[in-house]
Amino acid sequence: MTAYPEPKAFPDGARFTDGVWTQTLTPRTQTEDRPALFLDRDGVVVEDAHYLHKPEEVVLTPNAAQTIKRANALNVPVIFVTNQAGIGYGYFGWDDFVAVQTRILGDLAEDGAHVDGVFACPFHAKAQGVYAHDDHPARKPNPGMLQLARDMMGVQLEKSWIVGDRALDVLAGKNAGLSGGVHVLTGHGARAGEREDALTVGDDGFVVKAADNLDQARALIPLLG
Repeated sequence: MTAYPEPKAFPDGARFTDGVWTQTLTPRTQTEDRPALFLDRDGVVVEDAHYLHKPEEVVLTPNAAQTIKRANALNVPVIFVTNQAGIGYGYFGWDDFVAVQTRILGDLAEDGAHVDGVFACPFHAKAQGVYAHDDHPARKPNPGMLQLARDMMGVQLEKSWIVGDRALDVLAGKNAGLSGGVHVLTGHGARAGEREDALTVGDDGFVVKAADNLDQARALIPLLG
């Protein structure tokens, strides 16, 4: 069995599943068969800080907590699915990830919002050691993290939505069989070609919409209507 680096202490509900960070923050009861709101983290919920690993650099995107809070009010599980190649590259470690996550969850809580699950993939083709993988099934645009959320949290993927700042976030939603995705212009979203690439992911079975940020995305997601 592969030995993966670990944080000094796992937060409540967190563990590794074949090297992927999996954390459930609310009990599985009453989440079965409900659609979820999947969110990329960096550039969507928080401003992109280029391999964010310092808690003091955490800044929520405008009114991000309000969208999460709306999902909370409607009993829609909110789940982070985040590629964390910085860990695979050796730029920072899991203790840094935990510290940043603690700050994000704390800042959201101050605004009355909470997250139900967190899934993070450190694997990358250019990663070091145990995290080197040409095409890991959990790294977006592959659907592995969303499928883990389904298996661990009992959410229904077919009616779920995803919000991301990269075309690969939206494509991960399509690959997982979600209902739709929203591309936002925060983070990497304003880079040349990202919006266009994201919109091309849409087809008759998967809806792709466009918003400036997570706050504006709220009005476009049927789950939050």
